[in-house]
Amino acid sequence: MSRVSIRCRSYIILDTNWTCNRGEVVDSVEIVEVSPRDGIQNEPTLLSTEHKLELVARAVQAGVRRLEVTSFVHPKRVPQMSDAEAVAAALPRTDGVRYIGLALNRRGFDRAAAAALDEVNFVVVASDTFSVRNQGVDTAAGIEAFAAVACEARARSVPLGLVIAAAFGCPFEGELSLARLLDVIGRCMDHAPFELGLADTIGVATPRDIEQRVGAVRAAHPEVPIRLHLHDTRGTGLGNAWAGVRAGVTTLDASLGGVGGCPFAPRATGNIATEDLVYLLDRSGIDSGVSLERAIEAAGWLERRLGKTLPGALMKAGGFPPPPPMTPAGAPAGTPAGTPGG
Repeated sequence: MSRVSIRCRSYIILDTNWTCNRGEVVDSVEIVEVSPRDGIQNEPTLLSTEHKLELVARAVQAGVRRLEVTSFVHPKRVPQMSDAEAVAAALPRTDGVRYIGLALNRRGFDRAAAAALDEVNFVVVASDTFSVRNQGVDTAAGIEAFAAVACEARARSVPLGLVIAAAFGCPFEGELSLARLLDVIGRCMDHAPFELGLADTIGVATPRDIEQRVGAVRAAHPEVPIRLHLHDTRGTGLGNAWAGVRAGVTTLDASLGGVGGCPFAPRATGNIATEDLVYLLDRSGIDSGVSLERAIEAAGWLERRLGKTLPGALMKAGGFPPPPPMTPAGAPAGTPAGTPGG
């Protein structure tokens, strides 16, 4: 398997010189499938509980081993997530597959913990205005809520991850400084999440932003794994994913078909498409464990359920090189008689 060497650059960040470690390599990347939650939460076509479970099953069949399956929020604010407990109760239990629930406050965490999911992600928004729009409290209050939830999670032995929303820019305040981001993260890290997600909620980041901010966070908090949640609103999503991999990130969120968007962030469109990300990683010699063909099939299934054209590219163009045509017997064309086709 080929390896990707991380090219390092130096920055001056808050009067502190930072240089990333040289010689690091990434052989594999974990894809977290978020279509059952972030993917469909803003869709006007409501999926039934049964269709959501089938979406999860199709992602698992494609090889995904970690999925964000629902959010525990008020059903009037996000109607698509009104069946969170029902989805959690009926999830197909497969060895090695972990399911994540999203929470925005203590009430959401309590519901997620009671649903016995494998992990809970808690969201803190980096900008005050978006935090109030998204969660009804400013950032400082969000951090206080996370602190209380972290204490409760430890008491209940619930793995708790942290996602910093609007980590690259705010739909209402505009630019979010690196100093502000590091300050918010620093106050949260006192409460020891097992993973830190950086979310480009409105799709404004560029590869340079990813490289710089991931590097700064890794330098400040080398003990915590970083996960990236990227949106392709302005066409930079896959470039940002690649920049993240080169910066040492080994966990990336993606959504089948590129479906997605936030109900409380104007003009926030879809996530990076799972199948497009799989293609990028496959062709770069990086293992994700996800089948491109099955991911494309699952994206097509979701497109039909939603009744709209999804933005994913590979579901339209297919992989490269294309798979050989199949004979009626199911073996690739040209396979000699008596030769196994698989």
